[in-house]
Amino acid sequence: MRRVSTSRLETFSDGVFAIAATLLILNVHVDSRRLGPALERAWPSYAAYAVSFITIGIMWANHHGVFSQIDKVDRTFLLINVFFLMSVAFVPFPTVLVAEHLRDSGLQAAALAYGFTLTVTAVFYSLLWFYAAGGRRLLRHDADPRVVSGITRSFLPGAWIYLGSTLIGLWKPTVSVVLYAAIAAFYMLESAVFGRRTATLD
Repeated sequence: MRRVSTSRLETFSDGVFAIAATLLILNVHVDSRRLGPALERAWPSYAAYAVSFITIGIMWANHHGVFSQIDKVDRTFLLINVFFLMSVAFVPFPTVLVAEHLRDSGLQAAALAYGFTLTVTAVFYSLLWFYAAGGRRLLRHDADPRVVSGITRSFLPGAWIYLGSTLIGLWKPTVSVVLYAAIAAFYMLESAVFGRRTATLD
């Protein structure tokens, strides 16, 4: 199967990440007739924006880490990446739903929509890495086995963590929302620690 350079794919992916992150802030707005109180009431929008921005930012950083270990890509990898990016680009929509319904009865549906979006995103993300790493199919010939193993370990629980947090929303949507924020914080910390370890290995 013909393999192609990663440069165009990385450029396209970076563009999608940037657009998705930018769309998040466009959904933060307030009623300017009484600006002070409106700014205070808009805290769900700020919180939802922060969680989703961090989540997308960590995905982007890890995507860069994945591509640092890949030499060439094939058509199957390209298609998996397209579906992954499609999921990333969808994140702003359920983010708005959570922000708008955090304090009313619509929170359950909003939390489920947000959780399933991130679960699907994590599934495609895992497929992307495991397809590339399986049998070292697309990896660089000099890819460090310790780095490859570290990336694999970090990807294994992702979809399951998001799915579990989402299913909790069937009974306790507020807990689901808190868990989404906790997962974002965890992956931010994990990414920072793994980044330092990778730099040490280099």
